[in-house]
Amino acid sequence: MRQDKNVSRRARRISGRSSAESAADAFVSRWIRRALASDPPRARSLIVTVWGDALAPHGGTVWLAGLIRLMAPFGMNERLVRTSVFRLVRDGWLGAQSRGRRSRYRLTREGARRFDQAHHRIYTPPNPDWDGDWEVVLAPPDTAGPAARLNLRDELAWEGFGTLAAGAYARPLHGDSALPRIVSALRLESRITVLRAKDDPSLGGASLAARVGTAWDLAALAADYRRFLARFGGVIDTFRAAGAENGDPGQCFIVRTLLIHAFRRVLLRDPQLPSALLPLDWPGAAAFALCRDFYRLTHKRAEMHLAATLSPDGDPLPPANPEFYSRFGGLD
Repeated sequence: MRQDKNVSRRARRISGRSSAESAADAFVSRWIRRALASDPPRARSLIVTVWGDALAPHGGTVWLAGLIRLMAPFGMNERLVRTSVFRLVRDGWLGAQSRGRRSRYRLTREGARRFDQAHHRIYTPPNPDWDGDWEVVLAPPDTAGPAARLNLRDELAWEGFGTLAAGAYARPLHGDSALPRIVSALRLESRITVLRAKDDPSLGGASLAARVGTAWDLAALAADYRRFLARFGGVIDTFRAAGAENGDPGQCFIVRTLLIHAFRRVLLRDPQLPSALLPLDWPGAAAFALCRDFYRLTHKRAEMHLAATLSPDGDPLPPANPEFYSRFGGLD
């Protein structure tokens, strides 16, 4: 028995992993298998997450072979990756470049613009400051055709506008307004009405702030945030207990990718209202903090995995841009 224990200790020293670290690795491996089996991500959507979260900070260019290796731990085979990339090229997200029988893909200008928009939403700490101003958009049915009104509604929803009534949208104004870009892109400058407003209780009517519960489905969004916290809280506690320097690089990358993918799915439906308009127990802040803490804990190890996975293609991974290190308020 003693000899068996000595052999076990020598094996752990040779492997460089303690028994506690090995147990943590095994727990995380089981969690990853269960997570992928219970809620398998759509291939195209997960590749978009990987591109925005991991590849874009390094220039947004990758050889197809490297991307296939990178996606393999998520259960994606070569054919599925190729098909998903083809569709991203077709939809204008990616551009292709061939070198012999090899293919390299990069973000298009439009793809980079879309990632930049999402980047600000996902990685920038919420701004609690709000002076009470609202942006209001009035687009009655006779101002544009059904397709144009649908595009307007979708663009406004992306920017956090809620629906007050048919053709009437509003959001609290904080930061730069997106309306000039939206109105110009959809060519609706002379066909809709845009204004700024502020609640005035002396006028006797219901305030815009009182319409929050009907303009946005905050209850459903809060439930999604709580499910997100329950799903990832335990596995992230395991990484915390092991320490930043002990995480397996591959596991750090996989869990970070699944974390950001799930967070993105909830967050991009969040209007990110000022705290003055949210319930006191709003779980969005806890979800952001969970992502921030895990990112800070594991980004160095995850970057090690990314570099090692892509290095066989012959091109060293370019350094991450400064915006990467400013994510979640700063990584170091």
